[in-house]
Amino acid sequence: MAVEPTVSTIEPLNVVEPGGDVKSPQPPPQDRTASRAHSDRRLRQWQVAGIALASKFLIFVFAAESYLIVGNEPIHGFKGWLAILNRWDTVHYLDIAQHGYGGSGASRNLLAFFPAYPWAVRSFSLLFRDYLISALLVSALASVIAAVLLYRLAALDFSPGLARRAAWFLLIFPTSYFLHFAYAESLFLALALGSILAARMGRWADCGITGALAGLARINGLVLIPVLAYEAVLQYRKSGWLEWRFLAAAAPALGFGVYLLLNLQATGDPLAFMAVQREHWYKHLAAPWTGIGGTVRSVLGRSPADSQMIGTQELLFILLGLACTIYCWIKLRRAYAIWMTGNWLLFTCTSLVYSVPRYSLTMFPIFITFAVMARNSLWGSVITIWSLLFLSLFTSIFVRGQWAF
Repeated sequence: MAVEPTVSTIEPLNVVEPGGDVKSPQPPPQDRTASRAHSDRRLRQWQVAGIALASKFLIFVFAAESYLIVGNEPIHGFKGWLAILNRWDTVHYLDIAQHGYGGSGASRNLLAFFPAYPWAVRSFSLLFRDYLISALLVSALASVIAAVLLYRLAALDFSPGLARRAAWFLLIFPTSYFLHFAYAESLFLALALGSILAARMGRWADCGITGALAGLARINGLVLIPVLAYEAVLQYRKSGWLEWRFLAAAAPALGFGVYLLLNLQATGDPLAFMAVQREHWYKHLAAPWTGIGGTVRSVLGRSPADSQMIGTQELLFILLGLACTIYCWIKLRRAYAIWMTGNWLLFTCTSLVYSVPRYSLTMFPIFITFAVMARNSLWGSVITIWSLLFLSLFTSIFVRGQWAF
């Protein structure tokens, strides 16, 4: 009778070398390769974090030197240095962190600002006892996380070198100083990138948490919903299983719902923020050609030189966003094209277009597009020089207290 051969599992034995030393068995080659690849990934992520910290340090040094030289004014101590960073929307975020929202007067106007960032600042202030320092620390931590997350997201589709270039172009983008100063851009970008990365990795619980917080940080957190839904559809097509965890794609609506409840509590109207935008900031929903047309007229009209400069840059970044959106639909992942389209329309479908250069920071596929273009060394040099020149210009304008988006 034929006997089936049996396969026994034998544990590898330790090898006794001459002299009595015991040599442990070596892991299989594939395990060593996987371990080495994991170590390389961690090292590259730390490199990106290091670049982010270095850029942050240089931005702060440049800001102080620019204020001293261009303005020819001294900075009196550490508090004086902090004062040059307490500009424009920073004042509003710190006000919310300290006092919250109100239903009338100046505090009612603060309803135009979403609460996630000032709440994070308030939490940090419990430890650091200073709201501006706490705000800068929140932005510092979030900006490093955002750079690493962008690297990890880009590395899912491209080489590590290209992914690193994408993070680099984020950190030197002309308005990247907003990532380091006390603004909400860094926190929102980190949350949005974290949510998309988690969805692509199938970690839908993490996706839901970060998505809900993104919806609590900025109104364009709502654009995450179709992006995450698209990723859920892709995974459904691959597995053939419709899972409850895909509902995490709608989590940004929960964060936005909390924001509406804050409006309701403060004023009795969940949509009070829209009235504030219309009355105080002169913005309301409109066809994109309405606001863009006004921007073109400000460039071509007899406006003051600073207004013409601002209008020119607004128009340039509108066109940059549009070009990169078209590129995403043709060349990049469809989810990125959805994100770009939703954000571009949100920034331009308004009666008065402003701050598009700053808002463009959250359109992260721009930096992946730059990284792809930089495969050609000429384009890489052009984008780098343009970014650094205008980053220097805009940072100087901002610390002087002038409007810089």
